[in-house]
Amino acid sequence: MTEQQAIAYYHSLPRLSGAPTLDRMRALLAALGNPEQQFRAVHIAGTNGKGTVASLTASILQAAGYRTGLTISPFVLEFRERFQINGEMIPPQELAALTEEIRATADTLAEPPVEFEAVTALAFLWFARQKCDIAVVEVGLGGRFDATNVLPPPLVAAVACIGLDHTELLGDTLAAIAAEKAGIVKPGSIVVCYPDQPKEALQELIVAAGAAGCELVVPDKEDLRLLKGRPLEYRIDYGGYQAALNFPGVHQAYNATMAVEIALALWRKGLEISDEAIDKGLAAARLPARIEVVGRDPLVVLDGCHNPDGMKALAAALTAENLPRFTAVLGMLADKNAAESLAAIAPCVRRAYTVAPDSPRALSAEQLAELAKPHIPDVTPCASLQQALDLARADGAPLLICGSLYLAAQARPYFVK
Repeated sequence: MTEQQAIAYYHSLPRLSGAPTLDRMRALLAALGNPEQQFRAVHIAGTNGKGTVASLTASILQAAGYRTGLTISPFVLEFRERFQINGEMIPPQELAALTEEIRATADTLAEPPVEFEAVTALAFLWFARQKCDIAVVEVGLGGRFDATNVLPPPLVAAVACIGLDHTELLGDTLAAIAAEKAGIVKPGSIVVCYPDQPKEALQELIVAAGAAGCELVVPDKEDLRLLKGRPLEYRIDYGGYQAALNFPGVHQAYNATMAVEIALALWRKGLEISDEAIDKGLAAARLPARIEVVGRDPLVVLDGCHNPDGMKALAAALTAENLPRFTAVLGMLADKNAAESLAAIAPCVRRAYTVAPDSPRALSAEQLAELAKPHIPDVTPCASLQQALDLARADGAPLLICGSLYLAAQARPYFVK
């Protein structure tokens, strides 16, 4: 099996299958020798920001000297980003070999796994075989019935910012969605929460932590100071921990406070994590397409935000800089709340070019343009990303590319080698 055949195998599996259940995942892992029981874990759920929190936390643990696994979802540039140990992606040959083992095992089961279950099994199997000291595991969808939730009680269960997304699966209120995400809270864990969580979501997390007998930590926003540098450069001081973040925006500074509190919680659990490791880990962490500055002259910003809350956070970060309004290249998927997302980003945009991201679920450029026109009057649908970028660059204005991680993955190679 080659790397591409391995990736094709995962993509050939169904995305969903019937009522939510962890039974298929437990059966698959049991047949593989229960690798999820062979390492300690930090488990991270949330609607927005969980990838950033996971990357920051993993970077701190690596700086502290631990062999650290990281699994994130979705990937931006290539499939192997989902599986990392100490910042290095799984080697192609190892991806192929482990996938052969997973496929052979799955073929013996009464019910085959869905795509994310098989992908998560690969991460857990690799972390166990590589003898990771600890793994930072990002939830895929929700929490209670997410494939990652077969983990034994994690040292820390963290919940990033909760918003309205995947409402058809998780519920149409913040309280309902929070209750699903709180499903990762288990007795024996320390729970760390986003410092600006909506009240109705926070209440559900308080209830879940109390029911499990867990300590709940909410970072104190009053302890956070933001020190400005160049546009979209943030240096933070949180309770004496200082670092220049590679993640611009106040919401990302809040995510960094979560990572600090996770590290301190792990220290209380017995891990040796120095203050220097926390500062070093915060500064070293990187994640593509999270308000990523990929050009400075003119300014080019790339973001994979794909729902209203993500767009609002992006808009807040851009507005805080007092920058000229951007020319935007926009692309979104049909199963996202495009109208509300476009309304959120519109105050930052002077002109937009729409494209269809590389996904079967994409809105066409024409459909997205029609949705954008009530909010951004100057909109042009484009036949390709290349055409949209050529037209947008000709404006000479700051450039913003956003709306989908699929679009971010397509656009990033134009700016970053």
